[in-house]
Amino acid sequence: MAMLTDEKSRTDLMNRLKRAEGQLRGIQRMLDEGQSTQDIASQMSAVRKALDSTYVRMTVCFMEQELGARVGDTPRGRKQLGEVLEEVQGLLGKIR
Repeated sequence: MAMLTDEKSRTDLMNRLKRAEGQLRGIQRMLDEGQSTQDIASQMSAVRKALDSTYVRMTVCFMEQELGARVGDTPRGRKQLGEVLEEVQGLLGKIR
């Protein structure tokens, strides 16, 4: 499978992962400090959603890259591809 070549997409994904990493460190601190399991569970849920969202974004970026290479780089083709991928991202987002 190909890798993402768009630097903007890769930067966006890395930033999302770094935020999730920070959230995980925060959860570890919460455990060390003996905070309530309800608060910890809430933060774990937030991290899971962040990772799910990052996965969906990565998938859409990959699809955009690969389909764009096959469809061609025309304004009409980019517009149509963008519309389809926006719908796909919305659909994938609903499964979280």
